Amino acid sequence: MSLFMIVGSKEPLYSLDVKPRKDETAHVDEFVLHSALDIVQETMWSNPSMWLKVVDKFNEQFVSGFVTATNIKFILLHESRNEDAIKSFFLDVYDLYVKLLLNPFYTHDTPISSIDFDSRVRSLAKRL
Repeated sequence: MSLFMIVGSKEPLYSLDVKPRKDETAHVDEFVLHSALDIVQETMWSNPSMWLKVVDKFNEQFVSGFVTATNIKFILLHESRNEDAIKSFFLDVYDLYVKLLLNPFYTHDTPISSIDFDSRVRSLAKRL
C-alpha cells in the first residue's frame, strides 16, 4: 500500500502516505488517485455494494475504492491484488470513520485532524 485518501464532496478529508516516496514521483501517486475519482464516481452508481474493488490500474499499481452511505469515498493505491485484506482494511477504516462521525466536535465532510483517528488508521495500514 502506498497512498490512502478519504475524499469528501468538496475536498480530500484525510490522506495517509504509507510507503515513503521519492519527492520527484510523489505527485504522480496523488494524480493517479485524483484521476481515479471519476471512475469511482461512475462505478458507485452502477454497483449496489459499498466495496467497489479495483476500479483503475496505473503501471503496476491498482486503485481500489469504497463508498460510504453518505457518499464519502475511500480510495487506496496499492501494488498487490489481495482483495480480502483490502476489503477488511476499508471496513475497519469505515468503522473508525463512523465512530468519528459520532463525535459531537467533528463536523461531517470536513478535514479530519484527529490524532487518534490517524494513529488507528496507520496501525490498520501496517497490517496490509
